[in-house]
Amino acid sequence: MLRRNRLAVTGAVAAGAVALAGVALPATASPAPRSPSAQTALPARTVPSGIDWRACGDDGKAECATLRLPIDYARPDGPGFGLAIARRKALDPAARVGTLVFGPGGPGDSGVQRVTRLEGGIDRFSDELRRRFDIVSFDPRGIGGSHPVTCSADLLRAAPSPVIESAEQFRATLDHNARLRADCRARTGPLYDHADTLSTVRDVDAIRAALGESKLTFHGSSYGTLLGEMYAETFPGRVRAMVLESVDDHSLPDARRFLTSELAAAQDSFEQFVAWCGRARECALHGRDVRGIWRDLRARTARGELPDTSAPGAALPEFGLVLMAYKLFYGPDWAELATKLAALDAAPPLRPGARPAAAPKAGETATDPFTAQFCSDWSLPVRGYGEYARLMRHTEKAAPDMTFARPVMAISACLGWPQPVRNPQHRLRVRGSAPILLANAVHDPATPYAWAKSVERQLGRTGRLLTYEGAGHGSYNRGPCMQNTIDAYLISLKLPPRGTTCPAS
Repeated sequence: MLRRNRLAVTGAVAAGAVALAGVALPATASPAPRSPSAQTALPARTVPSGIDWRACGDDGKAECATLRLPIDYARPDGPGFGLAIARRKALDPAARVGTLVFGPGGPGDSGVQRVTRLEGGIDRFSDELRRRFDIVSFDPRGIGGSHPVTCSADLLRAAPSPVIESAEQFRATLDHNARLRADCRARTGPLYDHADTLSTVRDVDAIRAALGESKLTFHGSSYGTLLGEMYAETFPGRVRAMVLESVDDHSLPDARRFLTSELAAAQDSFEQFVAWCGRARECALHGRDVRGIWRDLRARTARGELPDTSAPGAALPEFGLVLMAYKLFYGPDWAELATKLAALDAAPPLRPGARPAAAPKAGETATDPFTAQFCSDWSLPVRGYGEYARLMRHTEKAAPDMTFARPVMAISACLGWPQPVRNPQHRLRVRGSAPILLANAVHDPATPYAWAKSVERQLGRTGRLLTYEGAGHGSYNRGPCMQNTIDAYLISLKLPPRGTTCPAS
């Protein structure tokens, strides 16, 4: 979850953070169907009659195509968009089980690149899965090659910092979000208001139908687990097998519980890093007061004294420092983080008058692969600066060292988002689905282990949790125990016993 975010938070924050949202006409709520009786067939005119595959990929051995689908499934004859998909066929046709559809994370990750790239792409899947399945993935609507949400680069880069410290800054964020939302909608068109995961569920079912599969075999990662959960809720009778890795819990009812649970996981990852530095000689901060150095660096960023190594001459903001550490917890890449912190600690104070980041050219546009998706899926309203300040005090107690981790940016991105959202949170109601295998690390910085436990409880007999006892975001490739157990389920539907754990690798 929240893996690749906006283009920029402020001119001072490193590029790569996600764009904020704005305000316009409220979207109409469209909650998911709740029972097996809701799994009506898609109208024939919304299902592509065939797929026109063409060779693609780093080695030319993948296949790419575009499916034409409705923007709004309530209006199948209305405007459409092109959904980019990619496939690699099973390496052993005689042993082929079927098609495995991969749900990418983020929101913002490209499933097409997951299939077409050799390094950092198709190598995510084991040799056995590639032998037995066609591997298919896609760019979710509004992302990558699937009609991306497009906005003014100037507005994206001008996004206020999520470190909001006054009522004036809160109002400025609301105003900016309103301008950005209106701009993105004008440039993107009607898909901007139909980028929610429930709409993507219908896209996945269209993929299944176009591939000629009677049932879906699915592996979702991070934000892709929300897609899997909602598919199983909407079309339970169409699930053959489903793996949800690094599990989103869409039952969290408000901003306080969302943010405190997220930042408690980030704080846990920080504690794991500090403990590793205490015992590992390869840590560049071994034998030193790691926690004290970290807090001193945060204080220096707050004073504008710390140089931003990614933008020479610019100051590194506090949010940028915390974001850097948070991203490295995903690996986890503790050695790299220690080396970077040691270098920052040794850096001389930045001279006054640090230069601002370069402004984009007038009229330049950029894509925002996050805001329209996330803010349509999560109702996290914050009613005024007083409530925001109270929220941040709660999170500071839960995460004194990681108060400004990436999830805070998600909250600020959605400030002012019209209510009700299209796909609001609710407890899962899955009835009649095949078993669903959940997989989560105990020390995951982005999708807390507590979320996976909660989703297992919501699924009841349908859910089974496989626990990785180590750290990092994602667990499938954390050693043979995790990989072989998940592969066995996908291939032969063999579930591990309840309570199965795999050791840290």
